[in-house]
This record gives sequence, structure tokens and C-alpha cells, in this order.
Amino acid sequence: MAITMEGVGSFMVMDKHRSFPSFIQQNKVSAFTAFLFPSLVNNKRNHQKMMKKPRTTTVAALIFYNPIVEAVAEKPVKLKITAEVTLRNCETEYWEKMLHFLDNTYPSQGGVVFQLVSTHIDPRIMQAHLSSEATLKWSKSNKTEAKQVTYKVEFQVDSNFGIPGAITVINKYHKEFYLENVNIEGVIPFACNSWVQPDKIHPEKRIFFFNKAYLPCQTPLGLKEFRESELEQLRGDGKGVRKLSDRIYDYDVYNDLGNPDRGMEYSRPTLGGENCPYPRRCRTGRHPSNTGYYSIKDFSEINSLYKRRTPLGVQLPIENWSRLPLPSMLTKILQSIKEIYKFDPPNGISRNKLNRFIYGPQESSLKEEHISGNLNGMTVQQALEEKKLFILDYHDIYLPFLKRINALDERKAHATRTIFFLTPLGTLKPIAIELSLPTMDMNSPSRQVVTPPVDDTTYWLWQLAKAHVCSNDAGAHQLIHHWLRVHACMEPFIIAAHRQLSVMHPVCKLLKPHMRDTLAINAQAREVLVNAKGIIECYFTAEKYCMEITQSAYRDWWRFDLEGLPADLIRRGLAEPDPTRKHGLRLLIEDYPYANDGLLIWSAIETLVRTYVNYYYPEASLVQYDTELQACYNEFINVGHADVSHADWWSKLSTPEDLTYFLPTILWIVTAQHAALNFGQYHYGGYIPVRPPYMRRLVPNQGNANFLADQQGHFLSSLPSLPDTTYFMSVLDILSTHATDEQYIGGRKDLSTWGGDTEIIEAFYKFSMEIKKIEKEIERRNADPKLGNRCGPGIAPYELLLPSSGPGFTGRGVPNSISM
Repeated sequence: MAITMEGVGSFMVMDKHRSFPSFIQQNKVSAFTAFLFPSLVNNKRNHQKMMKKPRTTTVAALIFYNPIVEAVAEKPVKLKITAEVTLRNCETEYWEKMLHFLDNTYPSQGGVVFQLVSTHIDPRIMQAHLSSEATLKWSKSNKTEAKQVTYKVEFQVDSNFGIPGAITVINKYHKEFYLENVNIEGVIPFACNSWVQPDKIHPEKRIFFFNKAYLPCQTPLGLKEFRESELEQLRGDGKGVRKLSDRIYDYDVYNDLGNPDRGMEYSRPTLGGENCPYPRRCRTGRHPSNTGYYSIKDFSEINSLYKRRTPLGVQLPIENWSRLPLPSMLTKILQSIKEIYKFDPPNGISRNKLNRFIYGPQESSLKEEHISGNLNGMTVQQALEEKKLFILDYHDIYLPFLKRINALDERKAHATRTIFFLTPLGTLKPIAIELSLPTMDMNSPSRQVVTPPVDDTTYWLWQLAKAHVCSNDAGAHQLIHHWLRVHACMEPFIIAAHRQLSVMHPVCKLLKPHMRDTLAINAQAREVLVNAKGIIECYFTAEKYCMEITQSAYRDWWRFDLEGLPADLIRRGLAEPDPTRKHGLRLLIEDYPYANDGLLIWSAIETLVRTYVNYYYPEASLVQYDTELQACYNEFINVGHADVSHADWWSKLSTPEDLTYFLPTILWIVTAQHAALNFGQYHYGGYIPVRPPYMRRLVPNQGNANFLADQQGHFLSSLPSLPDTTYFMSVLDILSTHATDEQYIGGRKDLSTWGGDTEIIEAFYKFSMEIKKIEKEIERRNADPKLGNRCGPGIAPYELLLPSSGPGFTGRGVPNSISM
């Protein structure tokens, strides 16, 4: 439907952002009509000027910007504006029947009330121009598709209304609904994508802003009050009990992990506060351990959990079953069903020093003689100088907890250090393992060193030592690198962004798809994963001390300024700064798939962010005087990470360059870093003898008689029980699975958000194309026989940072957000 004009007058909107062509006044067409129907304006050059984004050079010009509205018409006239409202089609049949009945039985009740808000103010009352209210009745849908239902509503506005900048919504029904978008005459889109609660639950009007980015000082006067009001609603007053329906983002400590009402064994310390530093969580609104343990007796019991591999292209001969006798046919069918429900075989198998008076001497028991025979003819000094030796060090992480861990049933652990040698083939070879236990004598630390085997006895000792190393690694991977560094440490930023950044803010619009579902998935994790006797406690070494380990790592090791990929590689001693190299660093392990693929994605993110930041912040003063951005950053540090806010490594956010480092770090963590940590868990941890989540027996001394009597039996009885193994494999399989509605890096569904900002749309397009190029490059690398860590006999290709993926368990794909 077109706009109906009754005795149309004309007027000019003159402001610092737009200059409407003289065609409007000369031909008596309203500026709003010209905005909706630019084809009416034949002067193409002027039309492009009208739509072009303003570029402002000084903060003062923005702060004191005051648009002037000149009413040229002698008297305003009424215009009718048609809009299409699209809802998510949930429980369609039930809704249609019930709401059709209500609309016809009680016509004065119910409905959803919409109202347009102008970007301009009425100079007589100094408030935004508003349209008439338009009420939507569910029973009058225009069209219904599989996942959506669309309705039409009509507004009346004065001819001096100006340009719509927002729309308010009040839900007078008794049930929430999901509002996807509102399109005014198919030209002005309001992307809503939000649940709208009944007004009896939330009496405040919901407001959705037109898809255009404004810094706070650029906000049109008509929207300024609404922008501030929306943020006040999202921040709340910090009081009361949160309900699931609340649109309030607030901080809290981790006081919801335990449940003492069920018994003291469910009691857990509160994480967060001066005595127990930890990131803050979002303030909102069990899994029992297995019993009936029995040990694994033979490797065949483990192997029976996995499907048999068949030659490529060979199918089970189902077509021949019809020729078998009935009992044999049933047996074959049952065997096939069992095979279906088996697991797929995995594809590939600066901190504070510990107090020596509590934990004993810190000097390692590893000596030169332990490693000198495994250096391919090099001396230890040569290997060090040529940077051929690497260490995987879990000593300080686990040692303070070992007395308590080893006192638990079915848990035995060492604190491990492992030395690796970088071979001429570019692969890392373990050459010595140090196993530490809490010392009983300050002068005689309880440590032993195990080296590669030379006979059957040392073979099983070496396998046991490696299993304990991998058990340490599995725990650190899940607790520190995955949960703490990604899920827990990113949650405070997402809370701060929701509380302090308007949806109109350019940074909020950039980050919106990268914050999707994270708070919800973290809340679920606190209920079933990291809670008392949850999945993490039941299936990892530290059991009820798991979260305390993450707390000590946060206190002693975590630093946001080192979470970006280049800085992280340098911190871990895997790269050195080198400005002559492409990414500004040199990898010490040249064939390092995670680093090589990750740096491609990091560089693409950094390029996108630099273009974006320079567009909205052409000078430093715009960053410094951006009240919302500064409030978000300060709250992220001083409230979200309050317990480490005093650290001197926090940087200031004063220049576009500062923002160009801060934002890529956030984007890297929630996309590629999380993907590399999460979606390969089954591929790399699904074969329990190689990577057990916990161990049940310590490594014996070489002369131990019981060990010598049955070395393989000792190894198998050290692994998790068969029920635990089966359940844990199921958990890894689920955690490694992509959702059907997953959104992947490089793909955005909201480009209309940037309207006429063609430079920004072009930047996103280039980013998308770069991500596609990266995918092709990773595939090429995985087929290169010169890269022995990702290609060759028995070597699984490294696919964790391949950007795209289908749904399900794929071992690849980089989602836009922490959504699993």
C-alpha cells in the first residue's frame, strides 16, 4: 500500500546529517515521502548525498549538534503509513484458534500496540514526534509461512513528522511472543528479534530502533531520551530476585554451584570476592555420579564401544539377509542395531611460585642425563640454543590440590612436567616426564622421572606416565582454557555490553551476533556441568575441586591483554616477535596447524575491525568522549573482573588503535578460540586410553612387584571405569555437536543494519570473502604432504578452524559466538 497524502504540504528537514534536494520543496513532496520513495527524486547526485553517512571531524560539533526543523507547510496534513510486522511462527494452530476467539469475543481487550517515534523533535514541546497508535490483532494475519507469520498495521503521522527512528511495542495479550522485524512500506526495517512480554509482567514499552548506528553524541534528539531509557531498563536497580522473563543484566558471584540443602557433600565455596578472585557471572532468575564401578579388563572392552571401520565404499550386505534363516536374520539385525549405537572412532588421537615450605623445593628432578640420549645427536645446550626443547608444565596447577584429590575415591593424580624435542620432521617427541606428588619431607621431594621405554617393563611405565600427562592436560583443557578463559571470562564483557551499549551503538551492532546465546549456555553449564556433582566433577581428575583449580588459574595466570592469538603464542614460548614476518611474529614450530590457521582468521578479524573503527572513530577524541563505550569498558574491568581490576596490565581505551586491539581479542575468543577448544573434544579425547579424563592408580616405582606381575592390567585398571568411559564419550560427542541454526563466522544476516553505510557493508563483504579464501587455504594445507602434523599416514587433517560446517558432529566450523 502506498502512502496516502491528503492535501500534501511540503517541508524541509535541515540538519548536519542530511541535505534534502530542492526537488522536495519545489514539487510539494514531503521529506518523509522522499525518504520512503527515493525514486521520486530524480536528481541522483543529490539523492546519494542525502543517503551518505555524515563524517564529523570534532567531538564538539557532535555534542552541540542541534537539528533545526523548519515547517514550510502552512498546516500539517495526515499521512497513512503501512507497516508489515513479522512474528516467529510458534505453536501456530493453537495461537490462531485461541487468539481468533479472543479477538472476536473481547474486541476491546488484547492486541499489540505499536507507535512510531521520529528522529526529530516537535519544537513546541521539545519532545519526539509520535505517530498514532496502531493495534495489531492476531486473528488478522496477512500471510503465514513455515517459520513466520506476517501482519499489516497502519499508522497516521503528520506531514512534519520527519524520519522514523524507532518503534515502541506494548503486548496486551497474556502470552509472550517473538517479534522478528517490522518493515515500514518495505523500506525502513526494524530488526527486532526479541521476545515481547505481556504488559502485566513488563509494563514498560519495548522500544526497537531503526537499523542505523549512532555514537551517543550523534543520537538524533528525538531518540536521545528513548536511548537512555532503554539502557536504564536493561541495567535495572540491582535489587530483587531475577525472573527468567526479566530483561535485566546484572552481576553476581558464583554462589550457585553448590546445594548444601542436599547435604554437605554438595557444598561448594563461593567464587568471586577478595579472598577467592573470579570473574562475575550474570545474575539470573544434577547430575548424580555413577555407581557400580567395575574396571576395564581388556582393550577389547574399550574397542567394543566404537563402530568397526569398513573399507571405503563397502556397505554391510543387508540385501543378503533375506536368504538367511529367521533366527540368523534377527541376530544380524540386532548386531547391526548395536553397531549403529556405538561411537564413531575419533579421527585423531608468569604465574606465582608455590611456597617451598608447603610444597617443597621448586627445582625439577629432570636432569641432563634424562634427555641427552633423545636429541638426535645434539647436546642439551645446542637444543636449548636452537629452541628445540619445549615443556608442558602442569606442576604448579595441580600440586596444591593433590593431597585432597588423592584422598578421594577413584581418583589418583600426579602433577606432571613433560619435555618435548622438536624433531627434524617438525614434530614434537616426548622425551622425559616428571611425576610429582605432595612432599612428605621438605628435603626429599616425592618425584620420579620416566623416560622412553627400552623393554617391556619400561614400556608400560611410559604408557602410564603419558596417560597421567594426558589426564592433566584434559583437565586443564576443559577447566582453564575452555571454561575459564572463554566462557567465564567473556561473560562479564557480554553483561557490560548489554548494560552500557545501546543497540544503536556501532560497537554493539558489530558484536551482536558474537554475543548470541552465551549467557544462556553459561547458565545451563552452571546447572549441569560445573555445579556440585555435575558432569565436570564426575568425570575429571579434580572432582569437587575442579572450580577451585580454575579460580587459582584466574588469580595467578589469566591476563586479558595476552588473550589475543599473537600475544598468547608469544606468552607460551611458541612464537617470537618478528616485524618482518606476515603476522608480526615467527613461529618456533613452523608446522603448527592451530597457530598457522588461527593467524589467518586473526588477521581477517583485525582488518575488519580496523576498517570499522576508523569509520566510526576517525579521531581519538571520539573514543575518549564516547560515554557508552567508556562505561562498558570500565564496568567490564571494575565490576566484571573486579577481583583483578587493580592489575597493571589492563590497558586504557583512549585511541582508535586501543579499540582496534581490544575488539579483535573479544572476537577471536568467542569465535575461533572457542571453536578450536570445543568442537574437537571428541576427535582428540574420544579414545580414553590415549586421553583419560581422570586416573584411578598412581604410577608405581619400576621395581613394584604387583606392577611387574600384571603390567597391562595395572594400566587398564588405572583408567576410568567402563560405565564412566561410556558416559564421558557421550558427553564429548554432545559437546562437539553444532546446532541446526548455528551461525558461522563470515556470515551475517543483519547487513541491512548499516543502511546507507556502504563502506561498512563493503568491509563485511570483504571479510566474508576472506573467510572463504581461508577455508580453501586450510583445505590446501591439509592435503600438503610436506606438512606432517596435518597430512600423512595415520595423521588426521586439522579441520577445527575450517570456518564452515553443517549441523551435527563434524569436527569443524567456527560459529559466530560461544553457543555450545
